[in-house]
Amino acid sequence: MQYPLRLSVSLVTYHSPMPLLLQTLKSLRKCLAQARIAGLDLQMSVEVVDNSTRPTYREQLRRQVEQDWSRLLPEVSYRYSGGNLGYGGGHNLAILEAESEFHLVLNPDVKLAESALVVALDFLRHHPDVVMVNPRATNGAGVPQYLCKRYPSILMLLLRAFAPTFLRRRLNDYMAEYELRDQGGDIAIKDVPLMSGCCMCARTSVLQRVGGFSGNFFMYFEDFDLSMRLLPVGRLVFLPGMQIVHHGGYSARKGLRHIALFASSGWKFFNRHGWSWI
Repeated sequence: MQYPLRLSVSLVTYHSPMPLLLQTLKSLRKCLAQARIAGLDLQMSVEVVDNSTRPTYREQLRRQVEQDWSRLLPEVSYRYSGGNLGYGGGHNLAILEAESEFHLVLNPDVKLAESALVVALDFLRHHPDVVMVNPRATNGAGVPQYLCKRYPSILMLLLRAFAPTFLRRRLNDYMAEYELRDQGGDIAIKDVPLMSGCCMCARTSVLQRVGGFSGNFFMYFEDFDLSMRLLPVGRLVFLPGMQIVHHGGYSARKGLRHIALFASSGWKFFNRHGWSWI
């Protein structure tokens, strides 16, 4: 007899566009339906953690979740974080209290393929040495996004953030190696060094054992730091059969404040895990 699988999901919002968030919730509903069609007794809870600072947005989102979206997806609930705790801090509210076997860290701008949860949970169930998986991603135009990475260098981060297009093309092979493009086929890659936090499916007990995301990172690099702290515990896997559409963008193209946050978090990351320059 198939035993129930308990999956908790956290989405952290900060004045996030509600149409994109609704699209994310609709995709979760389709994933849940697909899981049950596949014979999985999946018990899912979805928590929208609101980091917003504008009361009008906060009230609108709470009302949408509790009155409208809960009819679409009864498993969804709303939680105000009390202020802007940052990406990792918001997710930790859900992670550290979760009573589930698996936890999905999810951006509010991600649309999951209908089979995404079936693929991820089936893989984790049958590979007890794996603690976390990352999906194959494209952006809204269908262009591949490479979520898994090798350990970064200062030069690599500067190129990705500031290099003009012609220079990025000249150094394409160098950047491709960092983004693991040479291994991005249809076969799962075990022992991936670093993973993107836009969509991470992990064992809840392991996330709780390491304390979730580090409170030292307000925004940026919290996913890389979590990856580094999980590596001694188990294997990280790129799972191409788990597919998403991610509408996010690069930090350096979001204004000076984001550049400053990115630089500050990068400094903390390298100080903690080691500096690499080239």
